Amino acid sequence: MWLSNLSVPAYPLKENLTFSPDRTTSGRLPCRDPFILRAGEKYYLYHSGGRRGILCSVSDDLEHWSDPVTVFAAPEDFHGTKDFFWAPECHYYKGNFYIFTSVFSSLTGHRSISVYRASDPLGPFADIAGGCISPRDWDAIDGTLYLDEAGDPWMIFVHEWTSMPEGNGGMAAARLAPDFSHLISEPIELFRARELPFAVTGVTDGPFAYRSDGGRLFLLWSNFSADGYIVTVAESENGRLDGKWEQSSAPLYKKGGKPEWIYDGGHAMIFPRGEGSFLLSLHTPNHRDTTYEHLSLLPVTLAGDGIFL
Repeated sequence: MWLSNLSVPAYPLKENLTFSPDRTTSGRLPCRDPFILRAGEKYYLYHSGGRRGILCSVSDDLEHWSDPVTVFAAPEDFHGTKDFFWAPECHYYKGNFYIFTSVFSSLTGHRSISVYRASDPLGPFADIAGGCISPRDWDAIDGTLYLDEAGDPWMIFVHEWTSMPEGNGGMAAARLAPDFSHLISEPIELFRARELPFAVTGVTDGPFAYRSDGGRLFLLWSNFSADGYIVTVAESENGRLDGKWEQSSAPLYKKGGKPEWIYDGGHAMIFPRGEGSFLLSLHTPNHRDTTYEHLSLLPVTLAGDGIFL
């Protein structure tokens, strides 16, 4: 099995955390595009701080979350001009932590993916990419880490519908340099949004990869169906990024899929809760017409033949 951050060592906290009583999962912790890393017995929730920077909250029990800690503070001359720090993800690789996140960059005139590195999950993180690593003439967001069968790092990411023909967004991947500072291959296209049979838009959001013990490669991602924002799964026919990707015939998560799923939601990822136990995180709902966007956690089963809620 391969799953990002499957086994991350514990790190002692270097600062005292404060906990506000209303910052709980059951109390609908405000959050969009949540990403949770488990290091030792602690959970680190990364989220956007808007123009302030990238924030992280810590929990021992997945219910009570600390007040946010700034793990990357945007300098005064930061290249982002708007839409700062979309969907930050933190990945552990060979002793360091790497955050992928997206900004609208003055260096490219596009939505671009940048990378930050630290030796501790609470930072401080430093920019190692000199602004961005995604193709400079693309709108690109939602970078995530994938390690191939040889253990070499790739970035899977979104080629945004805003810079794609007919507004049909793509999912792409490219090899990363060993220090994650730049791409060392041309991107390959995995699939496009409207290959999903029940898609109603050209959106490709929130990729997250899982490879089973038998070598089957799956990718979580989000789009819109008639039921709103959803989570779906694609599988590579040859177990590699360059395979033909088959889309699932039904969403993994959608509004009304189970009686308790009363909101739409998406941009999901999977993290270990304990030995052989996993949770899926996502934000619900996707719009504020019913209630605000908040963290949702669902038990998930990872098996040789797929991903099941």
